[in-house]
Amino acid sequence: MKDLLPDLCDYYAQDIRFLPLTLHDYGCDTPFWGQIVTLRCFEDNSLVRNLLSTDGRGKVLFIDGHGSCRRALLGDQLALLAIKNNWQGIIVHGAIRDVATLAQLSLGVKALAACPIKTDKRQMGEHNVVLSIADTLIYPNDYIYADLNGIILSSTALDVSVLKTES
Repeated sequence: MKDLLPDLCDYYAQDIRFLPLTLHDYGCDTPFWGQIVTLRCFEDNSLVRNLLSTDGRGKVLFIDGHGSCRRALLGDQLALLAIKNNWQGIIVHGAIRDVATLAQLSLGVKALAACPIKTDKRQMGEHNVVLSIADTLIYPNDYIYADLNGIILSSTALDVSVLKTES
């Protein structure tokens, strides 16, 4: 099912929050969903590597890069690490790089833009914090659902099996 969000919005209208942010799809896998792990960092992806080195089964990493597109918070090597550790997807409120490679990897990836410049490594950032993106609060351990239509959030897991099988 490629168009997951319209059906989820219809079926769970009272249970979801829409994230009104336009992001580009860079990964091969869409739709994707999972429990949210949050990270706030600015032009430093050291903690991104640390988190993606952990078991990401059933999880989506949401990185708040403060909307900066001057440095890429995710590239092909970190995406491969995410796949190795079973992450469902990565959403970046900022930039990514290695877009041709990311488009071929079995991982959901959304970001504001691409930038070829790597980040600094200062081990700075905050993990598992509430993020405020586009006037929407994003809580750690809530659930996120993403496809080509956008992103929705829910405080509980939504049962996608109740939806029709084809869109």
